[in-house]
Amino acid sequence: MDALVNDPRFAATTFLVIGFEGLATTGRPAEPIEVAALALRPVGDRLVGVGRFEELMRPPADVPVTARDVQLKGITQQMLSTARPAAEVLARLDARLTAPPYRLVAHHVSTEAGLIGRQAEHCPVLAATPLLDTRRLAKAVVPGLGSYGLDGLLGYYGIPKPAGRHRAMPDVEVTAQVLARLLDDGCADGRRNTLLELDAVAGLQPNRRPGPEAEQHALF
Repeated sequence: MDALVNDPRFAATTFLVIGFEGLATTGRPAEPIEVAALALRPVGDRLVGVGRFEELMRPPADVPVTARDVQLKGITQQMLSTARPAAEVLARLDARLTAPPYRLVAHHVSTEAGLIGRQAEHCPVLAATPLLDTRRLAKAVVPGLGSYGLDGLLGYYGIPKPAGRHRAMPDVEVTAQVLARLLDDGCADGRRNTLLELDAVAGLQPNRRPGPEAEQHALF
């Protein structure tokens, strides 16, 4: 990652690795029930954690937690019954984003982008932040893998699966490890040495631009 830290734009950016868990419902978008975020800043030749956020979110009353959800995620209806609704939780996370510029990072980031976009009025800073997809970055950096899913990349890099796989924070933490390895490998071949080059291969622009209130935000 040495070459990247020589890029002033990269060095000035906080990378917010973000992940959601949700409940799938027929005929409507998934409802988020958990969010986690890990803020990373370039320090020397590595990314250093400078903040974290995680919280459960109460889904609408007509969206149940199924037995399969409990088995896969370990999140029960009882755990969610006293949680804040998504709008309130994402507003709390958004209020912590006071030191731009940021990049949101996720694996297959369009999923996170969709969830954030549907809550954009409650999290305007998040909704206006450019995104970086570790899945797309992996396809550019390590072509020819059999699988570019998160588990496939964990296996490729020898990163142990976390005990809480399919909970938001454990997934975010290993995504951050994958990001660091991809940045190292991407710099090693000399083709992804600036933030602009990363954006070109793995970036996604937000659907919503920041308003005046977002520009005034100047934790993580």
